[in-house]
Amino acid sequence: MSSIHMPPGDAPSESLAEAWAHRAARDHGLPFVDIRNVVVSPLVAELLAEPACRELLAVPIALEDGVVTVAVANPAHPGLEERLTSLLGHPVSLQVAPGDALEQTIDERFEPGAEVPVATPMRQSLLGDVLITHGAVSAAQIDTALHDQEVVGGRLGEILLHQGIIDETQLLTALSELHGIPAVDLGTIEPEPEALAAIPEPLQRELRIVPLLVHEGVLWMASADILTAESVARLEAHTDLEHRELLARASEIDLLQQRIYNEAYSRTAVHLLKETNPDDSGDVVFTKPQLTTFAVIALLILVFGIFFPITVLVVLVAILGIFHLSVSIYKLRLVLGSLGEHAGIDVTEEEVNALDNATLPVYTILVPLFREAAVVPALVKGVHSLDYPRHKLDVRLLCEEEDEETIDAIRALELPPHFHLVIVPPSLPQTKPKACNFGLLQATGEITVIYDAEDRAAPDQLKRAIAAFRKSPDSVACIQAKLNYFNSEQNLLTRWFTTEYSMWFDLMLPGLDKAKAPIPLGGTSNHFKTAELLRLGAWDPYNVTEDADLGIRLHKAGLSTAVIDSTTFEEANSDLPNWIRQRSRWIKGYLQTYLVHMRNPVRLFRQMGFKGFISFQLVIGGTLTFLINPIFWALTTIFTLTQFDVIRQMFPGFVFYFAIAQLVIGNFVFIYANIAGTIHRGYFRLVRHALFSPLYWGFMSIAAWKGFWQLIVNPFYWEKTEHGLDSGHSTNGHPAPAAPTANQNAS
Repeated sequence: MSSIHMPPGDAPSESLAEAWAHRAARDHGLPFVDIRNVVVSPLVAELLAEPACRELLAVPIALEDGVVTVAVANPAHPGLEERLTSLLGHPVSLQVAPGDALEQTIDERFEPGAEVPVATPMRQSLLGDVLITHGAVSAAQIDTALHDQEVVGGRLGEILLHQGIIDETQLLTALSELHGIPAVDLGTIEPEPEALAAIPEPLQRELRIVPLLVHEGVLWMASADILTAESVARLEAHTDLEHRELLARASEIDLLQQRIYNEAYSRTAVHLLKETNPDDSGDVVFTKPQLTTFAVIALLILVFGIFFPITVLVVLVAILGIFHLSVSIYKLRLVLGSLGEHAGIDVTEEEVNALDNATLPVYTILVPLFREAAVVPALVKGVHSLDYPRHKLDVRLLCEEEDEETIDAIRALELPPHFHLVIVPPSLPQTKPKACNFGLLQATGEITVIYDAEDRAAPDQLKRAIAAFRKSPDSVACIQAKLNYFNSEQNLLTRWFTTEYSMWFDLMLPGLDKAKAPIPLGGTSNHFKTAELLRLGAWDPYNVTEDADLGIRLHKAGLSTAVIDSTTFEEANSDLPNWIRQRSRWIKGYLQTYLVHMRNPVRLFRQMGFKGFISFQLVIGGTLTFLINPIFWALTTIFTLTQFDVIRQMFPGFVFYFAIAQLVIGNFVFIYANIAGTIHRGYFRLVRHALFSPLYWGFMSIAAWKGFWQLIVNPFYWEKTEHGLDSGHSTNGHPAPAAPTANQNAS
């Protein structure tokens, strides 16, 4: 674009050019500026490169509160404001100036020998120049950071901070000097209740501000960075008070927010689900109607058993046998449905690579830790390996207040600013889901994922989840990644455990996904839309398999879970007593989940539909088979050894043949499913171990009866699983048995 040109033969008239500019300003409701009377800092002018200045006939003339004021000749230029915002990296405010005066200013600004700032990166940055002046960075580092900013978006200061080039104090000093806003030390400040009440806590957390006091109608607040025009507008939607900013370190703002709201976070972490949806809360194990129903059934069995003992036993055996067989057949159907075709959401490498880092959302990673000091360094290494912009990560390490060893281990590492140590205050129940709720209430990410301390996720898993969400219906609120083990070859138990996980995550869950049935989530690598998770009431702090319970609640709410082909490798439990503790908790939690959602079977049927209801009975309720198995095994063993006549009478002709079919089919399905899972993943060396799966089934039944007993006497007790037992057997996050197949995501 050029300046206003007069008809041929007429000399340009300064007054006429000004008149054109005044008219354009009036027509567009913009201020007029006589740029010849404006003293423009070279640093401000250099925000826009010469080619862009000449093309758009525009000159930056001021920068205040993060907004660049730009003098332009033609405000009607198509897409002008959007183009300038993109080029400058700041919101813009337009003013109109005469075109010839702008051309003269541009000529003077870019003529040879004109004053040039110390820093000369690809696009000048005022903050960068201040940091260079302070000796905090070099011009080359600013060049690199500005290039990174073009790629990943975000603010220059946070990029430099997350790269470890500057620290918080250097950034705070530079921002304070640049914008003329005082810095404040929040260590001894106690905010006024009136100020805190002016802005909702979630918005305070999102904008990283803390309202401090109200004085003479002005709300003073501490901020980690200059608020954008959009942020200011959101503040003004909640208060009529005029506001003033003070700058503070981001870490101090986080600590102050925790100190202010810790008690509220702790209370909400326990009671959120009870208050939003009490019928889905597991704080009561057996409701009165359930106890009444169980008592009536037991009484009927007792009464009829007295008068018709054999008939009652035959009926019970038949009912249990039908249920057991139904579970086996349904499992086989799901496994077969996943073989030979892709189930879940298919995300290609091309789709992952096509993601624009600048548009990626903030991602919260919650890592609950309890007595995990030994694995903290490996955990941090795993997070660092994730392919995601660091300044868009919100990693929250959740530690119980009593766990001083783990807390000290985290503090000793002096982690970068995207890591946040969150200390969970003591309260009951002391469970993983309560800690996750406490962390979730402080999360800033649009997406939230859970990882366990020993997890080693595929580096591109976060991006795969984003791509999956973007190509999924809005009803998909959770993306479940697959889980497997990095120490599968440690001993026989880890081999069995790996065959089971290969079957469950590579075949069963994708089969449930394909069937549009409720999916009991795995305990880690669940990627949630944060807003939907909070709307559901987050995790049930009383449920010791909060993951499975949440998967059911998602389905009941009309939302869904999708499975992606990305694997997180964990440590397989290699110690049998430790494995029994872990598995008994899992089975106790599944039984608890079944009881909670079966409080009103009619309502559950309406919420889930016929297919979902039946799937729930056979997958979650199917846990009962682990309790049933020892009964049938005992009857079979006793009859084989003694030919006891009562047992013979319990199995009349049709029941006997049915029981034989159940025995054969049940064991076949269990063995076949585990073999299919190992082959599907490419773990061919584990196939021979899968042949002995019924022995593994026996250990499950031992754990099941332990879990059942705990459900009655100590339902909310969290059996702690000891990690770090894989010494010498780790394969650095990759499985040992075989190379990946076409069906396996390389991690």
